[in-house]
Amino acid sequence: MIVSRTLLPGLALLLGLGLVARVLGAVFPLNHLVVAILLGAAVGNTVGVPDLTRAGVGTHKLWLKTGIVLTGASVALDRVVAAGPRVLVLVVGVVAATILLVEALARLAFRIDGETGSLLAAGSGICGVSAVVAVAESIDADETAVAYAATTILLFDAVTLVAYPAVSAVLGLPDRVFGIWAGLTMFSTGPVTAAGFAVSETAGEWAVLVKLTRNAAIGIVAVAYAVIYARERTAGERGGDEPGPLGRLWAPFPKFVVGFVAVVAIANLGLLGAGEIGSLANAADWLFLLAFVGLGLEIRLSELRETGYRPVLVVLAALLAVSSVTLAVVQATF
Repeated sequence: MIVSRTLLPGLALLLGLGLVARVLGAVFPLNHLVVAILLGAAVGNTVGVPDLTRAGVGTHKLWLKTGIVLTGASVALDRVVAAGPRVLVLVVGVVAATILLVEALARLAFRIDGETGSLLAAGSGICGVSAVVAVAESIDADETAVAYAATTILLFDAVTLVAYPAVSAVLGLPDRVFGIWAGLTMFSTGPVTAAGFAVSETAGEWAVLVKLTRNAAIGIVAVAYAVIYARERTAGERGGDEPGPLGRLWAPFPKFVVGFVAVVAIANLGLLGAGEIGSLANAADWLFLLAFVGLGLEIRLSELRETGYRPVLVVLAALLAVSSVTLAVVQATF
């Protein structure tokens, strides 16, 4: 009961703003999930988030992950299997190209210190701030580098959330092409999900599927960076608690991906009826609504303005290059 009372004010705020977003989305030609983020950002940067509501607002990441798990019920596995090898090759190629390009630009062109460049590369190449934090842990990065990289990634999360659907509308991209492109090249899972479902249900499903495939690389990349940045420390100096290779892979791995795969399997084995799948899809939509309001509430425009121009230019150059080439490849492939 104590926990419930602590979370209730924040949950009420998320739900209240979410309902307003739904009304605005019905009045104006905007998807209600995009409106939810914009509304949350507007409230967070004007009125602010009261201390009483912070605990409940902080649950928005849980609702996002739960919503993604539930969307697994709507994934047609035969369609995914048909495109699977192509998607997997694209994911590996885009992740590798983005990381290498950001590292090269940061170190050679813009003279950014190694840690910051690596965190920018991980955030751009895999899953946004989550990858920044995971790699920062694996290389014991300086807190300033973490803040710098995370703020830059958040800036591009906000920009791409609006820019990608706009580009899709201008170019008239097919839903599947847009979903795959967004899942391959946008940064964080929340904005990818919002942008995908803002275009269509099909685009959203493909965006989430591809993004989760890309997210799965976080463990491998974190371990690789740990090896590259390894210092001469013995197990005794670290208290003998250093995890083995499997532990270091599992620690940063996004656990909700396991739930998503399980729900996909259950739905495609015929264990769920059409009505049940529809109910899960509706529940996911409401959970996304709460999650995206919370995401908006945590965006701080003042922090984004304080980001230096060099990290922004590095990520911008890499994003323009990788997203342009990737879009051409996806259009040719699908």
